Order: sequence, then structure tokens, then C-alpha cells
Amino acid sequence: MELVVGRVVKSHGIKGEVVVEVRTDEPEERFAVGAELRGRKPREQTLHTYTVEAAREHSGRLLLRLRQVADRNAADTLRGTLFVVDSSELPPSDDPDEFYDHELEGLTVRIVEGRPDGGTEVGTVREVLHTAAGELLAIRPAGSDRGELLIPFVTAIVPTVSIATGIIEIDPPEGLLDPDFGEPPAREKGQARGKGQARGKDKGDK
Repeated sequence: MELVVGRVVKSHGIKGEVVVEVRTDEPEERFAVGAELRGRKPREQTLHTYTVEAAREHSGRLLLRLRQVADRNAADTLRGTLFVVDSSELPPSDDPDEFYDHELEGLTVRIVEGRPDGGTEVGTVREVLHTAAGELLAIRPAGSDRGELLIPFVTAIVPTVSIATGIIEIDPPEGLLDPDFGEPPAREKGQARGKGQARGKDKGDK
């Protein structure tokens, strides 16, 4: 499976630098000086190789200078380019509670057992969103035309994730889900998961 680790937003300056929107939790590794990047346009299959000559942060993004990009005109042609890796190249996690985004996407989400609505299927994970406040699971509701549901990826709300069975169990507080799913318990204060639990490493290509 192909995973996107960055997207070229635009060129920068006259020396051929490009502004990159980072889509990996490991930019220091993926975009290190000397690293080789594979890039393609969104609707193309042909991959091109680029070598990082310099990288620096700029307004929450990365500025890259690539060996194969000599000037602003060449940089302009890269607008929209996706830098990708293959999921088979990713190292396995040594933490059982740490996941890559693509491992969660497509999993079935249901209400945790032990509640009146326990076992009810909520939907499937469409993607993992990374926000300043933390990670969110964007869920496509089951058997419904309603918009997606956003579930905070914290232990108090998402107590169980099983890649092996393809099931994520959630214990949603009052008001988080549509009332049709039943009468959830009173709202509890969620505690953010520990290091590695918010898993958003390299993201899947959308």
C-alpha cells in the first residue's frame, strides 16, 4: 500500500526550494539531508526520485531544496507532487498500542460490550485526523447517509483496538454520537493516550 509522507504546496524563493506539507510523524527521518524521496502527481503513476540537499522548518511546514530541482521554474512544476513510501518498508512497531494510520483505516467501529447499546456497529474508519488538540477517528456511519462522525482517539473513549479482528470498540460519552445509537452513559473526562498511542505515522494516500 502506498502511503503519502508529504505534499508539495508551492515553490519558495528563486533558488528552487519547495514548501512541503508534512504527512508523517517522522519528518526528521523522511526528509533528512541525503534522503531519497519518491514523488508523483496525484493522478499519475510514474514515480520520480529526488534527493534532499537541505531541509528547514517554515511556518509549520518544511522548506526543501532538492538536488534535481535547480530553479524556481522547476520547483513550480512540482506543485501538488506527493512524496510516497510503500507500507511494506515501514518497520513493525514494538508497542502493541501503537498503530500506523493505514492500519486503522477501514476497521469496523462498534460500541463496547457491557452497555445497553453494546455491540452496535457505528461505522468504519475513513481516516485518522491529526489536529492540534489530538488525533480523531473520522468514521463513515454504517447504513446511513449522515455525515462522518469524529471520535477523539483517547483511551477513555477508544478502549480497544484489534488489528487482528478488524474491530475498534468505543465507549462514547453523551452527545458524541447520534441519539439513534442509544443512551450512552454520562460524559467522562477523557485522558489522552500515552506516547505512541496516537499512532499517526505515515498516512495513506487518499
